[in-house]
Amino acid sequence: MSKLKITLKKSKIGRIEKHIRTCEALGLHKIGQSVIKEDNDAIRGMIRHIAFMVDVEEVK
Repeated sequence: MSKLKITLKKSKIGRIEKHIRTCEALGLHKIGQSVIKEDNDAIRGMIRHIAFMVDVEEVK
């Protein structure tokens, strides 16, 4: 499977609780922090939910 590099680009301050929890579930705590996750439907759904806050790149 391919992997995704997810980087938090916008602050969680002032966001609704669901967005904050989604960021934390992905392991994103600070602006500029990146995590690498497996590419699957669950992760894609989480990314879609907070797409305006993150950048996503495919990692081989």
